[in-house]
Amino acid sequence: MTTAFLAGVVAGYGVAVPVGAIAVLVMGLSARTSFRVGAGAALGVATADGLYAAVAVLGGAAVAGLVAPVAGPLRLVAAGVLLALAGYTAWGALRPRPAVPGPPARDGLGTPGRAFAGVLALTVLNPATVVYFVALVLGRGDVVGTDRLAGALFVAGVFLASASWQLLIAGGGSLVGRALTGPRGRLVTALAASAIVAALAVVTLLGG
Repeated sequence: MTTAFLAGVVAGYGVAVPVGAIAVLVMGLSARTSFRVGAGAALGVATADGLYAAVAVLGGAAVAGLVAPVAGPLRLVAAGVLLALAGYTAWGALRPRPAVPGPPARDGLGTPGRAFAGVLALTVLNPATVVYFVALVLGRGDVVGTDRLAGALFVAGVFLASASWQLLIAGGGSLVGRALTGPRGRLVTALAASAIVAALAVVTLLGG
């Protein structure tokens, strides 16, 4: 059973550690808003990874067969959502703000709940994630097999590994946010994140 959990931890870090659009989004949210918002987004990513791991454990090869025909449309949707987020972030940074003291304006994912739901939905749009977990589960049948407890431990390992890494990214974004607390710093951070997410959307669209 310990082997199944550790296999899940390794798989979770394997899918979470490579830096992509989602990692940039999580860090950018923390930098522009707060760690709580970034943590909500981080847990949204981890939840999606855990769900896909569970689907892979339960469905195996059948899931890969279902995902393959719609991988292209899902990639288009994911790219479109990323471009929309990039545009909205840039617009929020550039729009005129009234000279009235008050809390900084928040973007569309500016609360922990919205960040969780939005990033969860965006992460679920990545068909490569489920294929990754299906391949791992099929390739490590000796670890997961048909044992439900082993499968549950594998999924728990994936979730905890992904959550720990994404929360680390959110914490890094929060530190960056403290260093860039002025209006100019927030503008630069938002525009940089927007440009990176837009570039990654193009990569997603091209199948990279």
